[in-house]
Amino acid sequence: MLNQIVVVGAAAAGLTAVETLRAKGYEGGLTLVGDEIHPPYDRPPLSKELLSETWEPRKTWLRQEDVLSAIDVDLRLGCRATALDRAARTVALSTGEQLSYDAAIIATGLRPRRLPWGEGVRGVHVLRSLDDAVQLREALAAGPRVAVIGAGFLGAEIAATAREAGLDVTLIDTNATPLERQVGPEVGALVAELHRDHGVRLVLGAGVAGLVEENGGASGILLSDGTSVDADLVVVAIGSVPAVDWLVGSGLRLDDGVLCDVYCQAAPGVWAAGDVANWPHPTMAGARVRLEQRTNAAQQAMAVVGNILGGEAGVKPYSPVPFGWTHQFGAKIQTIGWCPPDARTEIVSGSPGDREFVAAYHRDGLLVGALGWNSARGLRQCRLLLGRPSAEVAATAAGV
Repeated sequence: MLNQIVVVGAAAAGLTAVETLRAKGYEGGLTLVGDEIHPPYDRPPLSKELLSETWEPRKTWLRQEDVLSAIDVDLRLGCRATALDRAARTVALSTGEQLSYDAAIIATGLRPRRLPWGEGVRGVHVLRSLDDAVQLREALAAGPRVAVIGAGFLGAEIAATAREAGLDVTLIDTNATPLERQVGPEVGALVAELHRDHGVRLVLGAGVAGLVEENGGASGILLSDGTSVDADLVVVAIGSVPAVDWLVGSGLRLDDGVLCDVYCQAAPGVWAAGDVANWPHPTMAGARVRLEQRTNAAQQAMAVVGNILGGEAGVKPYSPVPFGWTHQFGAKIQTIGWCPPDARTEIVSGSPGDREFVAAYHRDGLLVGALGWNSARGLRQCRLLLGRPSAEVAATAAGV
């Protein structure tokens, strides 16, 4: 019988978990632990609407205070989980408290990767939290020259937002195109063109060797080829790692996240959801995946709750279709399924020249994913074709 459930991580996955528990009729004790002082908030707007000053911080909140109160959850904000004891079924907090659980949901998300230099140097920033975004927004108002290291989704969005604010922006990456790991080189080349058209300076295929400092602050980036990029403000956006340090010694399997089974269960009484969860995807021949996507955070939390409350007879494998998006310079780029950089990419409708098209991603003769560039309708059509033979795709999608 479940009398006490503890959810660690008060972002989208954690909030969805506690809301779903109550919606499904769970009436026992419920605690939500978050290491930030802010109420649960949405992260995608941090690099766009909040950074551009279109939104104020409060608008990123996922729920207002009265709504949170109505959930009837013991909300522990501003304190960290420091350990999990599987035998005793307790979660230790930085306050010294021990929270007992019958079921625990780990939803601690990610922490940003950092370069081996620049820590504590004025003008060097990362962007993961709401506080990071507020600090970076203030810094952008004072720093005319910006260097962004890392041209993934986050780095490219920060570069676009800073450039739209009129700043001098350089985007640096070791790959040959932006978003190469996320959408492949063909579409990545179109993203590069979009950024160049809007005045972003791209330094691609270049490694970063160090930071140039002056009077205790950043003044530039030293590249591996010996050249440098001038900058008053440096943003490090080189990816993230699962926030699992607090679980070392717990006995849970940790390897690029919390290793779970197909039902998202990591151990008896312990489950994981969101960016931190690593599980074998049922439609990928058992290959393990970990999705850093906003939609997955909510979907996986709901699936975990269903499996916790369903009992042994009611558990269901978690088999989502990944969905992600990014907004840059007015372009809305959406992905569905898997868009690996080594897949064969084919434009099946629209035109890259018009910046409105759908690209299909093929592997082993099957459609595994698709990307819509200002083309939501075409992307929906491709979603219905995922897993189908590639030969069927072009003919069907061309009619969109």
